[in-house]
Amino acid sequence: MALSAGDTLPEVTLTTMRDDKPTPVTSTEVLGTGTVVLFGVPGAFTPTCSDQHLPEYVLRADELKAKGVDTIACVSVNDAFVMDAWGKSRDTGDAVLMLGDGNGDLAKALGLTLDGTGMGLGLRNQRYAAVFTDGVAKGVWVESSPGDVTVSSADAVLKSL
Repeated sequence: MALSAGDTLPEVTLTTMRDDKPTPVTSTEVLGTGTVVLFGVPGAFTPTCSDQHLPEYVLRADELKAKGVDTIACVSVNDAFVMDAWGKSRDTGDAVLMLGDGNGDLAKALGLTLDGTGMGLGLRNQRYAAVFTDGVAKGVWVESSPGDVTVSSADAVLKSL
């Protein structure tokens, strides 16, 4: 069952880079407090994710924070090294928390997996955005196609806040 408004954030282990080391963190530790915008992408360094989805969140981070967002996080079924390199290549700085979901545990727990095996990509995230307040989903927007960035865009999330 896919994540929907009113659902509680599941607790799974993710990774992020701290002091140049991959560091395990729980989803509830980094996403469970305050107002959080979490957006999931099918893959780091892929064209739509790199050229449209992630950059828009970096550009609109101040506007999101002005509307009460405490944390903006990007998650992909990639490891922490890839997510860190991708974040650096797109100048995310402190604007977006880059999270690796290497085994797809969060994608599975949220019911938001994408089967990319036909393209040699394995299990991935669907493209989505969700707003959580203290670990409870207030809104969830899933794209109908992994190449679309409409309902999960920073602009669409801003309009929902």
